[in-house]
Amino acid sequence: MDLIHIHTDDNVAVSKVPLPAGTLVNWAGSMMPLVSDVPAMHKVCVRAIRSGEAVIKYGQVIGFAREDIAPGTHVHEFNMEAGNHQVAHEFCRDYFPTELVAPEERATFMGYRRPTGKAGTRNYLAVVSTVNCSVTVSRAISVHFRDSGKLRDFPNIDGVVALGHDSGCGMSTSGEGYQTLLRTLHGYIAHPNFAGVLLIGLGCEAMQITSLMRETGLQEGDNFQVMTIQQLGGTRAAIEAGIERLTKMLPAANACQREPIPASELTMAVQCGGSDAYSGITANAGLGAAADILVRQGGTVIYSETPEIYGAEHLLTRRAASPEVAQKLVDRIAWWENYTQMNGVELNNNPSPGNKAGGLTTIAEKSLGAQAKSGTTALQDVYLYAEQVRKKGLVFMDSPGFDPVSVTGQVASGANVVCFTTGRGSAFGGKPVPSIKLASNSHLFERMREDMDIDCGGILDKRYSVAECGEMIFQQVLAIASGEKSASEKLDYGDNEFAPWHLGAVV
Repeated sequence: MDLIHIHTDDNVAVSKVPLPAGTLVNWAGSMMPLVSDVPAMHKVCVRAIRSGEAVIKYGQVIGFAREDIAPGTHVHEFNMEAGNHQVAHEFCRDYFPTELVAPEERATFMGYRRPTGKAGTRNYLAVVSTVNCSVTVSRAISVHFRDSGKLRDFPNIDGVVALGHDSGCGMSTSGEGYQTLLRTLHGYIAHPNFAGVLLIGLGCEAMQITSLMRETGLQEGDNFQVMTIQQLGGTRAAIEAGIERLTKMLPAANACQREPIPASELTMAVQCGGSDAYSGITANAGLGAAADILVRQGGTVIYSETPEIYGAEHLLTRRAASPEVAQKLVDRIAWWENYTQMNGVELNNNPSPGNKAGGLTTIAEKSLGAQAKSGTTALQDVYLYAEQVRKKGLVFMDSPGFDPVSVTGQVASGANVVCFTTGRGSAFGGKPVPSIKLASNSHLFERMREDMDIDCGGILDKRYSVAECGEMIFQQVLAIASGEKSASEKLDYGDNEFAPWHLGAVV
């Protein structure tokens, strides 16, 4: 079969390969001629659609026909549009409790048990900047440990990473923007993938170290030190002091050893970037199956990218564990509708040029494919960006759809492993958390083999099922959480992907 028909109610199917006009395709037991050329991954009309009628994919409305569309016709932005389809949320209609694997039967990974009780999957030291003005110093300290060879004597340390950003001043010292950055910095400082952290400020910025510590409860100790450039007497003195302080942390960090830890202490961020029409059928579906396995193991899955659930959020509110949780998600959608309107952006116009080249036409279509990453279990809670996740199971963290910003928030919220699906070929990795890249199609996997960890394209040609792909992903998560390097780690991604979400006016 050259066409993939996802749901029995669908009036479109997805082409597996490029199909020229005139090609006869087997459809519903008869041969259907194609009226127009259809690129691979794009939609083909399989039932007549009148002008103004809904285009159905995944059993859901993804848009409306601009004109009459005959069977065998290529369906894309030239003959369909998003329209104004309102979905019914029907809170908790599809909720069911998750049956957990017995604790004694749960899988384990080899992780780092931290003094806080949390579990890490990596063992880094961090130099964190409160403000853009201290980034040069932070990076100079990190580069010293990279280039000096000093870490060769400390083989259990994965590296020293500098977390720099372009905010921290020119902002209000209260309100939404300040609190968002505060949560992000605190989430990284307290992250279990760090054995030690040095926090560096300039001294006069809006994000004051003393305020940050007071508001988060952080306290200095052997594995958490703070300093400011102004107090130390300038750039060179701050670099020398930073090197000295981190050098003192090396022995204790190197003494950290991996030990068996239940999979219930994994918190997996699910993410997609550079999606195509196969993503919702293969990689996202396989990742959703893996998410279900982890949830049944007692673990946590953080689903995010609020603009990319738009038009599909009703599938999550129906699975919410309570009406209060469902309402939280609806409230975040309303916030985004207002936010984008204030900034002159259409929330339903999210697909990128690459998404569209890959066969995706509307945000509803993209969102319906993206939500497959969340699996099928109940939605346990909804969190603000970088807010600490407290509930086990599937949760949602509000974030933009821009991958580095979204992943930064997920890591700050507690993710200790990231699974990232792509159809077009995103290049991404973020220290200190390993990112596992899932290719939606085998052609991409072969073309960018060094960047990809798992080929989910076998679902298309039936080499394995969605469930089997999910098990394969879950086993890879355990292996990489235990120390096996992901493709992006082998390429040394992650020094430039710390990207806190900017909210509020820059003044």
